[in-house]
Amino acid sequence: MNSEFTIAVHCLVFLSMKDECMANSEDLSHSVGTHPARVRKVLSVLRKHGYLTTKEGAHGGYLLSRPSGEIKLGELYRLVAGGSLGPSWCSGESGSTCVVSSNMQGVMGSIYDGGEEALSAYFDHISIEDVKHRIGNGEECSLSVEPLSMKDRS
Repeated sequence: MNSEFTIAVHCLVFLSMKDECMANSEDLSHSVGTHPARVRKVLSVLRKHGYLTTKEGAHGGYLLSRPSGEIKLGELYRLVAGGSLGPSWCSGESGSTCVVSSNMQGVMGSIYDGGEEALSAYFDHISIEDVKHRIGNGEECSLSVEPLSMKDRS
C-alpha cells in the first residue's frame, strides 16, 4: 500500500478536528511528519475531487468541503492508492513451458484483485469521522490558523 492513502486520511482527520479553522501545508506536513511538497501533492488530488476547499494568501490554507462522516476511506483508497496492494513485479513468464511459471502472473493478479476489492469494501464502512473518534479526544494540535468566514468558503 502506498503512503498517499495514509497522508490523505491523516490530513482529512486533522482538518475535521479544526472545525471552522484552516490549516496550511506547513501545519499539515508537521502533523503528518513529511515534507510539505509531498502533502501538497496529495492535497491537490483531494481538492480536485471535492474533498477540500482552499483559500490563497497569507492566512490561506485548506478546509474540508464535506462533512467528515460522509467521507469514506474506501473512496480515498480508490482515489490515491487503488491497485497498490499487488506487487509491482510478479514471478513467472507467460510464454514459459513450466505450468507454474506460465500461469503465476495471471493467478496472482486475480488474487490481488480480490484482495483489493475486499479491502476497498472494508474501507467503505469507515469514515473520516470514525477515524477521528478512534483517535479520541486527545490534546489539540497547535496550529497557526484563523477561523474561516462563510464568504471565504467558496
